[in-house]
Amino acid sequence: MLLLGGHQPAQAQGPGRYSLEGEWKGPLAVPGGSLPVQIFVTELASGNRFAVLNVVPQRINRIPTSVEQRGDTVVFVAEQVGCRFKGVRTPEGNRLTGIWSQPGYQAALTLEFVPPPVAAAPKTFRFPPPYRVQEVKFANETDKIVFAGTLTIPAGEGPFPAVALLSDWDAQDEDGRYGDYQLLGGLADYLTRRGIAVLRFPDRGVGQTGGRTELTSPDDRARDAQAALQFMRTQPLLDGAHLGLLGHGEGGNVALLAAGRPLPPAFVVALAAAGQSGLEVLSTQPAVGWPAALADSVLRRTARGRAADQQVGQARLEKMRVSGANAAQLQVQQEQIFLRQRAEEKKRLETLAKAQRPLLDIVRHTTDDAAARALLVGALRAQQPSQPDSAYAAAAERLTTPWARSYLRFYPQQELAAVQCPVLLLHGTDDLLLNADANLNLLAKGLKGTRQVEARQLSGVNHLFQGPATEWPLIDGRQSPAVSVAALDAIRSWIQALAPPAK
Repeated sequence: MLLLGGHQPAQAQGPGRYSLEGEWKGPLAVPGGSLPVQIFVTELASGNRFAVLNVVPQRINRIPTSVEQRGDTVVFVAEQVGCRFKGVRTPEGNRLTGIWSQPGYQAALTLEFVPPPVAAAPKTFRFPPPYRVQEVKFANETDKIVFAGTLTIPAGEGPFPAVALLSDWDAQDEDGRYGDYQLLGGLADYLTRRGIAVLRFPDRGVGQTGGRTELTSPDDRARDAQAALQFMRTQPLLDGAHLGLLGHGEGGNVALLAAGRPLPPAFVVALAAAGQSGLEVLSTQPAVGWPAALADSVLRRTARGRAADQQVGQARLEKMRVSGANAAQLQVQQEQIFLRQRAEEKKRLETLAKAQRPLLDIVRHTTDDAAARALLVGALRAQQPSQPDSAYAAAAERLTTPWARSYLRFYPQQELAAVQCPVLLLHGTDDLLLNADANLNLLAKGLKGTRQVEARQLSGVNHLFQGPATEWPLIDGRQSPAVSVAALDAIRSWIQALAPPAK
């Protein structure tokens, strides 16, 4: 969920940065002789560096090594074996002279640079996915919008159950990108490999799709979802009796809107959808109206604080275990930790709402955009002093777009009773943008027209449906966020229970 502003991942490049890619090697003097030290450095596309340490006679091979560069000073640290080298790069760039240190020993060391071998022509071949990929177009005839998207169909004769994916608010491409993370692209690949066809498409105004996202209301997006369903009904390899909608954030609410209208989907999966009103939701968004980078920094700070609190709680439990506490005492302590965390989260949301509700009230009660923006600039300046005038003007403009005004009038509860198809509601316990307890309960209670509602909270999952960092794969030597394994399995098994995969 982006906060009324575009998300552009930054990759910092420090002053005086240069490439260290290649091998750095030299003899380390030790009592009775020397040892060959090799450090291999790879420059990553992300702007980071990946390095490993080899000291072959000591059976030290491919030990992960951090790299820090400040001007001409380069520091290598291999924490796993307690080794550190700090050196200065010569003007020619082919030598590092410095000090090698490890527990109980220190010596001068010079590392010579050996450039990496000249690479052959880049390999562009990629194994094709084990399913069919079709570039498609379909139209929302009512609004005269043409969507250009991708339909992925499992191998086999079919017909296959299928879902259309609907993104969260703000302009997103068909993969639902947040930096390097692709929520919708990951969902599409996972489901298609397991017998469920997937249609995904960019939001209005993105890629080859017409229209403008900032002018699009939830009602407009519901018509887009209906157009996607109608397109899927024309595809011979798709099972017309099992065509659903899967939405994230606002996209989850859009899926539920479409499900309460004529020609509904056969089922809905809603990830982190809102049960509260649009006003309540926006009131508790960090740095509402400001660029996403500011909101992201607030979220990271909040997440770090929550993680620290959890560590303190776990340490207290462990201390009780060591002291001989019984199961009942440990259970009481766990419940107290949980209640304290819930109270702190409630306080955080109330503080956010108190600070930001006045901004949203200006928008709600001032229908003229120019007048509303003038009032907002003054309120924003008081809230975030020392910003450039252009920042206040841009934030005021974001808060008065047609989308923002329509979302402030959005009440998810109004049309839930009309939904009659099966619904799966999933929220993450670590969602800092939408409180899982409040929103999940409101949605479940509002879906009175269907008996097939399953509502679940997934432990350790955040708003982007990323699982705990322990689940993330290593790519280019660093952990990369991945869609929660628990979420993927819950979605797949629920859909396949409704529509068994084609043989």
